[in-house]
This record gives sequence, structure tokens and C-alpha cells, in this order.
Amino acid sequence: MAEAPGDPDRSSGYAMRGLQGRVIDGVGLQIIGGVYGPGQLLPKEAELSEEYGVSRTSVREAMRVLAAKGLVDIRQKVGTRVRQPELWNVFDSDLLRWHSEAGKGEEVMRDLVELRQILEPAAARLAAGRASMDDLQRIDDALQNMASNPTHREAYAHADVEFHQAVYAASHNVLLRQFGAVVADFMYLTFSVQQETAVQPDELVQDAESHAAVFRAIDRGQGEAAADAMLTVVLDGKNALAKALLELRTTKSPR
Repeated sequence: MAEAPGDPDRSSGYAMRGLQGRVIDGVGLQIIGGVYGPGQLLPKEAELSEEYGVSRTSVREAMRVLAAKGLVDIRQKVGTRVRQPELWNVFDSDLLRWHSEAGKGEEVMRDLVELRQILEPAAARLAAGRASMDDLQRIDDALQNMASNPTHREAYAHADVEFHQAVYAASHNVLLRQFGAVVADFMYLTFSVQQETAVQPDELVQDAESHAAVFRAIDRGQGEAAADAMLTVVLDGKNALAKALLELRTTKSPR
């Protein structure tokens, strides 16, 4: 499975590097992977300090970061306890990455597609009425990059993500724009997986044309047409993702 591009500065504002980052990444992945379950107390500072070879101060700071991500609750004289999954900040890019690394990426990818199915047609409809000339240029640039890279899947996936982020931005709705930015890395992972089943270049050419229909409707100020075209794009992607995940499971299953 393809991996999302790393960008430490997009992880809820916390840099995932250095000694503190080692603890954040290690414990965060263990929580997502179920090593530490909801309601369970994490090992004490001294134990984590020894396990990761860092100071207790680094452990303490790492726990604060995990608390900010909604994964743990820190109580003096009690300890640090794992919170219930519904309280986790699931849009945090580190949590999305940890789900993938823990083998739970498939479930999150499906959830993301379903959420995009709800949000993106609405974003396209708003963009048709609100997009500026700069917004239209950004969407068109992304579309041209998609169209010029039908045989370069990595470049195509990056351009695909940029196209959808540009539509979110053109909606001029701050929450939609922020959602697009937050899930960009995981969207890239999803698109990369979808494209693993695209055997012929003309499949991506057709996909780019579906995106072009969204741009044309936005450019013409046709809100409902833009929403319908975007829904088609997302549903086509959903079907491609289901196909790709099935093939990946078939390939990995023991014979």
C-alpha cells in the first residue's frame, strides 16, 4: 500500500522529530494499534523514559501532545489513561497515518470517501458561485497537471489532491477549506491506492475528464451541475478504491 507523504509541520502543529517525537510516534501508534486499549493506563513516566531512551521531561511533553490529539487523559496522582476512540481527533494527520501503519487504513479510507461524498458536492456548488479568478486558475492548473501525467501515478495523485483542495478553497468556507487541508495526506494515500488498479493510461485520462467536468461547471457558475459532476468523481473514486482494496486483500491472502 502506498504511504502518504510525510510533513511533520502538519501534525496539529507539533513537529514529529527528535526525542519527544520518538515517544509521540511510538505511543500514538501503539494506542491506535490497540496495544493500549481505551480506559487503560499507560506505563509510568519512568518506564516510558527507559523504553524510549529519553528523559522524563520528554515523556511528559510527549503525553501533552498526545492529549492535545485527544488520545489520552492526564490526571495527577492517577496517571495517563487512553481515551475512548470517539474522543480522538481523527482528522489529525498523525492519527490518519497511524491508522494506516497499524493496518487500519482501509476502514479510515472508506470513512473518508463517505465523508467526501457528503462534503465535496456542496463545496463544488459553493465554488460555482464564489470562485475568484485566482481560484479558477488554481483549479485549472491542477487539472492540467492531472491531464499531463496519465502515466505518472505519483504526480497524478499529487495533482488530484491539489484539485480537490483547490475546490475546497474556492468554496470560501473556512471549515471546508480547513477540512481539505487536514486530510490532504490521507487523501493522497487513498488516491494512490485507487490508482493501483488503473492498468491503462486511458483510465486516468477518463478520470481527468471527469474532474474537468467539475471545473467547467464551476467556471460557468453552474452550482447544481458542479455538485453533480463532483459527486460522480467521488463515487467513481469510491468504486475504484473498493476494487483496489479487494485486489490488495486477494494478493496478500495466503494461497
